[in-house]
Amino acid sequence: MDTAASHSSSSSIMFYDFLDKMRNPASLNLVKSIKSFIVSFQFSSANPENDSERVQEFFSTMEAAIMEHPLWAGATDDEFDCSMEGLEKYIMTKLFSRTFAISPEDVRIDQEISEKIHLLQSFLRPEHLDIPPFLQNEASWLLAEKELQKINAFRAPREKLHCIMSCCRIINNLLLNASISENHVPGGADDFLPVLIYVTIKANPPQLHSNLKYIQLYRRQEKLVSESSYYFTNLVSAKSFIVQLNAKSLSMDEIEFEESMQAAKLDSEVSQVEALQAQMDPISSTRMHGMKKNIDGRSNYPYMEAEPGELTVEDVERLLSLYKDVVTKFSSLCRAVRHPSATRTKPSLPVPKGRDDILLQLEGQSQIIPEEKEEVSDTPKGC
Repeated sequence: MDTAASHSSSSSIMFYDFLDKMRNPASLNLVKSIKSFIVSFQFSSANPENDSERVQEFFSTMEAAIMEHPLWAGATDDEFDCSMEGLEKYIMTKLFSRTFAISPEDVRIDQEISEKIHLLQSFLRPEHLDIPPFLQNEASWLLAEKELQKINAFRAPREKLHCIMSCCRIINNLLLNASISENHVPGGADDFLPVLIYVTIKANPPQLHSNLKYIQLYRRQEKLVSESSYYFTNLVSAKSFIVQLNAKSLSMDEIEFEESMQAAKLDSEVSQVEALQAQMDPISSTRMHGMKKNIDGRSNYPYMEAEPGELTVEDVERLLSLYKDVVTKFSSLCRAVRHPSATRTKPSLPVPKGRDDILLQLEGQSQIIPEEKEEVSDTPKGC
């Protein structure tokens, strides 16, 4: 059984165990407290910081009540912890639409990060982040990317956090194995963080900002410690680095960076226009399919080989729409093309940056390093 399947099975066991106990008539008072909290929370005005405090306080109150409840008499620490994990999943699943990405600002930041990462994906390479060749393993990093991309498949903070931990554990194990094979002393964050940044860019996980914020606000605070905290904090640092990333952040010539970004933007705009054109009039597009080949074999625009007598009133309306679209596209291309030309008139010396510079840019951001070398599993024993 793989890591994701094992975690999913473990999470389901603890969740259904919690639900079974809540169905017991002896737990009626606990059920009333939970339902009352959910209803009052859903009808209150959204305020992320205050909402986080309310949820964390309720977890603490319920923890004390469950600990003293007869249904948990004689329960082990692991069994008790499984019930608390089940409670967190139940509460936050019910409140998900009220707590996740609820502000326009969060939506805007998510979109900006996703768009920037999409542009970077077209040209960024491991060497731009000073990842040495013997630590590069893009085929294996794909496993880490897939784990990170799963983050939106879950609603419980614990399960979202587990996606991050699975991604980071894969990276950490790959780096450790590469270091052993190359007789290289592991560099800790010096090696780990640049790889995590690169994997995050390649993965472009959905709603990265909102997912990190959600975990930070609503994961039970006593569980954001040790290994969980270390990996979570590193991904927060990776996100901050990507948001602030510019030519000086990389081992890359400044002019080359700007031109690469502009080229990526143009490709993105062209793709969007072509997608829009394909959706505008599929019937007309199908009818003119025989006229849509040009000398280089690529798709051409409709009506390129049409004769005046072949056009209908509907075709004239579509031609006007296409004309407006072409003018808009041409204007955008002209503005974009002029920009790198202006950049060339003010050449500057390249400022290569090493891995130490990546960490210096993140100065002031707390990074909690686990004190123990032994891995601390986020999954309670026996669950």
